[in-house]
Amino acid sequence: MKAALLHRLVDQASAPYRPAGPWAWHFARGKLKGDPLFPALLEPGLLPAAGRYLDLGCGQGLLASWLLAAAGTPPHSPAAGVAHPLPRMLAYHGVDMQAHSIAHARQALAGSPLPVKLEADDMCAAALPPADVVTLFDVLHYVPPAAQEALLHRIRTALPGDGRLLMRVGDAAAGLPHHLSRLVDSLVVLGHGGGWPRLHCRSAAGWCALLRELGFSTEIRDMPGAGFANVLILARPTSNPTS
Repeated sequence: MKAALLHRLVDQASAPYRPAGPWAWHFARGKLKGDPLFPALLEPGLLPAAGRYLDLGCGQGLLASWLLAAAGTPPHSPAAGVAHPLPRMLAYHGVDMQAHSIAHARQALAGSPLPVKLEADDMCAAALPPADVVTLFDVLHYVPPAAQEALLHRIRTALPGDGRLLMRVGDAAAGLPHHLSRLVDSLVVLGHGGGWPRLHCRSAAGWCALLRELGFSTEIRDMPGAGFANVLILARPTSNPTS
């Protein structure tokens, strides 16, 4: 995918955050431009051709804005470096505990042509509406292990047989890069007015083992330039969830 296309998508996906104020816009633009997660999401085979999205820990709803921007790119566009259709979002449901982030998301996504629902709630307690794709990006390590397992079990129960769970997590076995990542995450929470958080991390192998116990197959996908020992895990239902 060519840099010119990614630059255009960053412009289009960040523009709706201007009405939410300078901080919201600069955060959106910086995150969309600098985080390798977003271009990785447009690679073939990761997301379905079309689907309903449940974004847990959604923050400002950047995933929705990014996919809405990508939907305007013609498939099989050699000039843009796209040889496959980009994923199409049919509906979006975002959940986040930070009320100010949800407020920014509501302002930015108010003009969406697709159904959008945003909730200020605890993802571990919120109802899980029907979805084809559930995303958990950089949030699971903020909740204790028992709550992690309970949430993943609920997701497995709610997902249809052809659904997908997409997680970005830190690899606790990665040594110094992982410790640096934990420090950055803690400083972000502190900067948002929270206290110093207690983080609950696992190795990439540990995350995959847990997901398999819950009835998922797992695949670690490349995310070039990720740094900080982050890994992207694609999980698909393979069996009935354990009770």
